[in-house]
Amino acid sequence: MPHVLTLVAAPGALDPVLVNRCRAALEALGATPGRPDWLAEREAVDLPFQGAPDQAAAAARGALEGAAVDAIATPAEGRRKRLLIADMDSTIVTSETLDEIAAHAGLKDRIAAITRRSMNGELDFRQALVERVAMLEGLDTAALEATWARTEMMPGAAALVATMRANGAVCCLASGGFTFFTGRVAERLGFHHHVSNTLLIEGGRLTGRVAEPVFDRNAKLAALIRLASDNGLPMAATLAVGDGANDLDMIGAAGLGVAFRAKPVVAAAARARVDHGDLTALLYAQGYRRAEFVEG
Repeated sequence: MPHVLTLVAAPGALDPVLVNRCRAALEALGATPGRPDWLAEREAVDLPFQGAPDQAAAAARGALEGAAVDAIATPAEGRRKRLLIADMDSTIVTSETLDEIAAHAGLKDRIAAITRRSMNGELDFRQALVERVAMLEGLDTAALEATWARTEMMPGAAALVATMRANGAVCCLASGGFTFFTGRVAERLGFHHHVSNTLLIEGGRLTGRVAEPVFDRNAKLAALIRLASDNGLPMAATLAVGDGANDLDMIGAAGLGVAFRAKPVVAAAARARVDHGDLTALLYAQGYRRAEFVEG
């Protein structure tokens, strides 16, 4: 069949009753679902089907009636992607690193409010970044080290990168955040590349400025296109994931674009989304079985 609907839940939480509800919803669409193929027992399953992917995913979400199960519809052909490009903050790491830096200046709530509006597309990304960084002028760089010490990787991030690398994919971290963090995250998880913004520092303190040009929404898309071209890959062979409005262009252009626990404007626009699971949901969406995961 030309398409696959992948259902993903927490380990042990995917009740076969829910799977049957989704099969019935596909049947009601005339999508002629095939037999379930379990990628991980009571955790992830593939349902082959015919018909429109967007309609199938929407029908499945309706059938799930609010259960904590993600439903991702993809073409059956070319599911395993050869390029991963991922946002960092609130995607590969659990926090917004700029907000955490701001806590050391007593400005976390004020700066986090701007971050939320920017990530939901209410503010121009470049303008919001410049404004927030300006507030941190004079902050000692020890705040960066302290922030890094508390930064946690998103569950599933290590397995996502390690598994895709082991299967020949190029992995790139593309962040509107800062090289201070992307370099360290890339090294820890095994990303081949990282691209982001650079905080300007003088005398061990932040100057309140970011190096130009700012790595923004357009730059993320350009990075995706450049990496695909450099590696001789069609866009259909790429996967992009992020949570904020500055990720929308790369998510929209990738063969598999995923909104991960995303802001409302992003979740509404993306063709695929993960609202409940961790980053291993992106492996299941590519047809990987749990036994094939490589732990990073």
